[in-house]
Amino acid sequence: MMHKLAPVPVERVVLVGLVHGEHTIWDVEESLEELEELARSAGAEVVGVFHQKLDYPKAAYYIGKGKAEELAEYCKSEKVDMVVFDDDLNPAQGRNLSEIFKVKVIDRTELILDIFAQRARTKEGRIQVELAQLQYLLPRLKRMWLHLSRQAGGIGGRGPGETQLEVDRRRIQEKISRLKNELGGVRSTRATQRHARERTGIPVVSMVGYTNAGKSTLMNAMTGAGVLAMDKLFATLDPTTRQFILPNKLPILVSDTVGFIRKLPTHLIEAFKATLEEVVHADLLLHVIDVTHEHFEQHMEAVDAILQQIEAWGKPTILVFNKIDKLENKYRVEQLVEHYPNSVAISAKNHTGLDQLADEIMRQFADRSQRYRLKIPIGDAHAIAEVRSKLPILHERYTNKNAFIEAIIPEPLHHRFAHFIVQDKE
Repeated sequence: MMHKLAPVPVERVVLVGLVHGEHTIWDVEESLEELEELARSAGAEVVGVFHQKLDYPKAAYYIGKGKAEELAEYCKSEKVDMVVFDDDLNPAQGRNLSEIFKVKVIDRTELILDIFAQRARTKEGRIQVELAQLQYLLPRLKRMWLHLSRQAGGIGGRGPGETQLEVDRRRIQEKISRLKNELGGVRSTRATQRHARERTGIPVVSMVGYTNAGKSTLMNAMTGAGVLAMDKLFATLDPTTRQFILPNKLPILVSDTVGFIRKLPTHLIEAFKATLEEVVHADLLLHVIDVTHEHFEQHMEAVDAILQQIEAWGKPTILVFNKIDKLENKYRVEQLVEHYPNSVAISAKNHTGLDQLADEIMRQFADRSQRYRLKIPIGDAHAIAEVRSKLPILHERYTNKNAFIEAIIPEPLHHRFAHFIVQDKE
C-alpha cells in the first residue's frame, strides 16, 4: 500500500522595513513589495508587513525595542515561523531579535541566497551559491550556533544547511578557500572558451536586466534555446549561450544571464563573477526591461548600478522594452522608443518586434557584416571546408577549376581569407 507524502508546511513570515536617513516611506514600501515577491518566490506565506520610522537603525534590535516587543506579540498570536528584515542585520542584531521573537530571523540577503540555493541547477551554480552563503555565514556563526534548533530546514536553511552550521570557523574558511579555487578553475575554463570564440570573430551579445523582465522568454524566442521561463524572481541562474543568425547572415552568440535586483548581496555578486564575466566581455548588451512594471525606471537604474559594479558600464547597449502586449496605452510604447536612444519595443512572448530588434543588432554590428567574393581553387578542399564552416555563406557557385563563394568575413578573420578575395567588399 502506497502512502502519500505529507505536504511540506508553508512557512508563515512577517516582513519588516525601516524608514531612515535618505529613504522615504515610499522607497521602503516599494522595497517591501519586492521583498514580499521574494518571500513568495521562496515558497513562504506573507502574513504581515511592518515598517518603522527612525533617525537611524538601533544597535541592539535594528528597530526600536518597543517595536520589537510589539512584533514579538504579533508573531506569537499569528503563529509566525519567521521574520524577514529588508536590510542586512549584523550578528548581534540577529541574535537579539531571535531571542525576543522566539522564531527564526533572517534578512534580505539570506532570503535571496536561499532562493539561489533552490534554483541553482549546474555544478558551477551550486558552487557559486554555496560560496556566497558561507561568506555570509562566517561572521554570523555564533548566532547560528545559538539558534541551531530554529534552523531545521526551510527558508534560510538550505544550501550549506544545518551540517555546515555545526562546523567551526576554521573549517568554514577552508571550505571557502576550496570553493574559490574551484571557481578559479571555472573562470579559467570560461576564459579559454571566450578566447576561442574571439578567434572566430563571432560577436557576443549578452542579455541583462532586472529579474523577471523576460530575458529567458526572449532567449527562447530568438534562438529556440528551451530555457526555463517562469513568472518568478530568479527563475534562471545558470547562463545559456546559443547561436543566432541575423537576417544579413551574420551569426552572433546570445547569452542569457542571472537577473539583477536592488540590494543584490555583495557576496553574491562576488561569487558570481565567473558568470558575470560573460557580461563584461560581451560585444553588445541587450538590457531587457519589463515596461508593465510600475517601477521599471528604478529597475533600469538598479541594473545600471550593478553593471558599474562589475565594470561593464558604458558598453554598447540596446534597451529592449518587453511585454508591450500587456500595455493598454500603446502610445506609451512610441514615447519610450522616442525618449530612449538605441531602444526597441517588443513582446518576447508573442514574438512582436523581434524583426526591429534584429535590425538594431545588425546596425550595431555593421562593421562586422562586410560581404566579399572569394575564388578558391577546387582542389583546395581544406580552404573550401574552412570557409563553409567558419563564415556565413550568402551564395556559392562551383566550376571545374574554382569555387566562387560570396560570404561575410568578420574583421578578425579577414587576414585568414584575404588572399582568396577577388572583389572589393560591398
